[in-house]
Amino acid sequence: MPTNARPRKQTRTYKPAASRVGAAAGLLAAALLTALSAAAVFYFFHRGQLLWYGDALAHMNIARRIVDSRTPGYEQFGTVWLPLPHALMLPFVTNDWLWQTGLAGSIPSAACFIMAGLFLFGTIRRTLGTTAAAAGTALFALNPNVLYLQSTAMTEAPFFAAFFATLYFTIRFRDTQSIVWAAAAGVASAAASLIRYEGWFLIPFVALYFLVTARSHRFLAATLYSAIAGAAPLYWLAHNAWYYSDAFEFARGPWSARAIYQRALAQGVQRYGGDGDWLKALLYFRTAARLAAGSVLFWMGVAGLVAATLKRAAWPVLFLLLPAIFYVWSIHSSGTPIFVPELWPGTYYNTRYGLAAYGLIVFGAAALVALAPGKVRFLAAWMVMGLALSPWIFYPRADNSVCWKEAQVNSAARLRWTAEAASFLKTNRRPGDGIFTTLSDLSGVLTEARIPFRRVLQEGNGPAFVAATLRPDLFLHEQWALAIAGDTVSTALLKGKKMGLRFECVKIIAIPGAPVIEIYHRRR
Repeated sequence: MPTNARPRKQTRTYKPAASRVGAAAGLLAAALLTALSAAAVFYFFHRGQLLWYGDALAHMNIARRIVDSRTPGYEQFGTVWLPLPHALMLPFVTNDWLWQTGLAGSIPSAACFIMAGLFLFGTIRRTLGTTAAAAGTALFALNPNVLYLQSTAMTEAPFFAAFFATLYFTIRFRDTQSIVWAAAAGVASAAASLIRYEGWFLIPFVALYFLVTARSHRFLAATLYSAIAGAAPLYWLAHNAWYYSDAFEFARGPWSARAIYQRALAQGVQRYGGDGDWLKALLYFRTAARLAAGSVLFWMGVAGLVAATLKRAAWPVLFLLLPAIFYVWSIHSSGTPIFVPELWPGTYYNTRYGLAAYGLIVFGAAALVALAPGKVRFLAAWMVMGLALSPWIFYPRADNSVCWKEAQVNSAARLRWTAEAASFLKTNRRPGDGIFTTLSDLSGVLTEARIPFRRVLQEGNGPAFVAATLRPDLFLHEQWALAIAGDTVSTALLKGKKMGLRFECVKIIAIPGAPVIEIYHRRR
């Protein structure tokens, strides 16, 4: 062998015995995650809290209107919210009981939670060892905020599954250099990009990772990943261009976060903290992340990032940091506020976005376990878990779960007027009567009143709805109307009254801290 020959870099391999241990650990993790997920879903279902988040109800009803509408089909996916979470609910929302209870959203979310835990376990095991993986996965799965969100139709659990899968496949590529894992990472990244927009933000960084770490065929690996992952954003741009004549309708249309924020400013609402201020944006996100993780685990995770660097786990740290960077940027520049009770204005809004840093935090805590010597590593794992979970163990109040509290605070008034409006319609409406309304904020009334969406004329029905709002005297044939005072439906009825349309406001619901709800009935 020539003396100037360069030694080949060794590729990590797993012996058969180690593989059997890993498989057994993975099966045990899957069983524990499944049991924990099912228990959480049952708990929140039994307490009637699956639909506390208004967004959870909206996500589930988008899926429902794809199969139950006057104009059912693909177009009902709409814009702004990405389509994959709604597609995952489609097999379940067709069942009326699953739809009305919220379990139609819980089932796919819980399945994604289990997948997320397994991919996280596999990633930490390959980078930090089995003991650290067990501790990190336990910290992820036992967080009350994560358990509540995975029980609902929210998008956190599906995104965690795709996000952790992407990281796991990049680690497998690093260890094996197989192009198959680059393709798998592309599929997982595409899924993340069809769940949350931070998935789009990941793509160039992962592509660069393949360019750097591939020892052969690097351009093939990076190109294959980019082609698969990049197809998802391109598809959504094409979807918006086709149905809304603007590829960026989701970002600058009337229901985008930026447009909603601009309307609020026009009405005199004060600018939120962090808008245009990087330091405040970081402060609000950091506070939300600390509240979502628990103070002890948050600071342990931060300290553990140093340990992760010592264990040469720089790529997982960088990858897991990316969603946090995305949200700080969004607070600063994209009209996306986060309100936390500790900072002005002292309320809850988008607090759950703090979980974007949770993967990074639990990885840092797992790195602390891996840093301990082998003889005491098992004990170190129990110490880290005990300290990190102490806020939930010693103060097991629901208020300690900031995401649960956010849902409770923001749903209190909505649940009252929803129940009152649903009760009125169930008592007074005949089964075949049609309803003119918008689904955005009022869909919960229809769900609770058990009114099929095919009996509803709503904004997703395209030209029929537009015609009814412009010329209600000619095109509005429904017997009932459900409106928020001053909204599109209320304005159309006022216009129709001037044209001879005979609708009478038969019910007004005014709950403190909530919009005024109006129910109209056509005079015969």
